[in-house]
Amino acid sequence: QVQLVESGGGLVQPGGSLRLSCAASGNIYMIITMGWYRQAPGKQRELVATIISGTRTNYADSVKGRFTISRDNAKNTINLQMNSLNAEDTAVYYCSADLRTSDLTRDTYWGRGTQVTVSS
Repeated sequence: QVQLVESGGGLVQPGGSLRLSCAASGNIYMIITMGWYRQAPGKQRELVATIISGTRTNYADSVKGRFTISRDNAKNTINLQMNSLNAEDTAVYYCSADLRTSDLTRDTYWGRGTQVTVSS
């Protein structure tokens, strides 16, 4: 079993900052990619940012320059520092991990999500 647990969501005013964290645990052999996705009401889930092996990063155009993803390989955690937040960032944020379990099966796992609301 693999679990992804997100934390750090909440209510913030426009222009403010939040930091999300995600910890992966369980029967993990190797994590290939971890990332953040989000889903706003009435919209499809979309990519926010991904990170491979702690160095290679990829961001959605809408968050470039405002969000920073980081990874601690030793702890199987990732963080998402979100600055200059605006109302369009309001969504449920999901952590994702593409990984291999001890039997070398590769699959993608998801957390339950954490709500981020940007409002005055």
